[in-house]
This record gives sequence, structure tokens and C-alpha cells, in this order.
Amino acid sequence: MAIAQRGEIEAVIGGERLTLCLTLGALAELEALLQAGDLVGLAERFANGRVSARDLTAILGAGLRGGGKAMSDDELARLAIEGGVKGAAEIAVRLLKATFGEAA
Repeated sequence: MAIAQRGEIEAVIGGERLTLCLTLGALAELEALLQAGDLVGLAERFANGRVSARDLTAILGAGLRGGGKAMSDDELARLAIEGGVKGAAEIAVRLLKATFGEAA
């Protein structure tokens, strides 16, 4: 069960209800992978509303690993997400809001 006070959310990915959380380690992973430089750069990158499929995979993958699910981004990319790309984007938005607040 996800704990909102810890920035956790739940989502059904690959037919399984999973917890996602952007821990400090997950955020550091995203900074490096997306070459954001720092947390402000990472937040700014997502604040403009333009994200690529690679960005979505990176966000969800880091969130899954932060939530305790050992899964690579390649493994994640092969799983079905209810709602397709739109569903993935909605999960990413919920995760970013849980991490950075409603302004995310």
C-alpha cells in the first residue's frame, strides 16, 4: 500500500498493482540519465509539459525501483500500461506531483 506522506503512489503496470516512489536515489538516477544537472533542472524539465517516451520510461522506471521493484527500464518498456501512453503519462504526473507538490 502506498503511503502518500512518503511521496508514494500506486499504479497498475503489467497487470500488477505496484508502488512507485521517487526517493533521493531515484531522483539522482533521473538527474544523471536525463542530464538534468540538479533537482531544479529536473523539475524545470518536466514543468514545461513536454516529455518524451524515454522520459516517461525513465520516470516510471526510477519510481518503480524507488518503490522497491527491481526492474530495468527495458523490462518496463515491454509491459502493458492501462491507457497506453496516456496512462503512462498520467502515472508520471501523479508521481511527480507526489514528489514535488501540486505545482509539478
